[in-house]
Amino acid sequence: MRRVIYSMGISLDGYIVGPDGGFTWTDPDEEVFRFAIDEIREVGVHLMGRRLYETMRYWETTDPDSFDDIEREWAALWNPLPKVVFSTTLSQVRGNARPATGTVAEEIARLRAEPGEGDIAIGGATLAASVAAAGLIDEYRPRVYPVLVGGGIPYFARDEERVDLELLETHTFTSRVIHLRYRVAR
Repeated sequence: MRRVIYSMGISLDGYIVGPDGGFTWTDPDEEVFRFAIDEIREVGVHLMGRRLYETMRYWETTDPDSFDDIEREWAALWNPLPKVVFSTTLSQVRGNARPATGTVAEEIARLRAEPGEGDIAIGGATLAASVAAAGLIDEYRPRVYPVLVGGGIPYFARDEERVDLELLETHTFTSRVIHLRYRVAR
């Protein structure tokens, strides 16, 4: 069965976006970017909310000639990756994306039942909170940045029940970013 993973950059105090709406502190250096490229190679479909969809459209709308080699490699993987967008305000999406036609639980059940390879990635804290509340996240993969932002959008849902985790992997980058990989203990 395809795993559902939640992987994003977070501040040490647990936010994916700071109180000012910014997240430039998550701009990856080459080592972290290479790691993210390797991680996205394992993804078969990416589920995301509207804000992340609009942010990531950058890779499809920017002239690829303006990218350096590593950015071109990312775009070559990201752009053809199937995406499902959960939004109550967007009437259409572009690129290799489609709007969600059911709840997140229904979409995940459908994707797990369909033939296909690769993980089901969740992007965006609001969407991840609903997936976590349904008990559907198999792995949490935060990349912890050495910064305290003091508020914003949290990586973890505030009203989630206790979830026991099993540490599978850690990696410390030269930039002091730490990757953690936890499996949900079931």
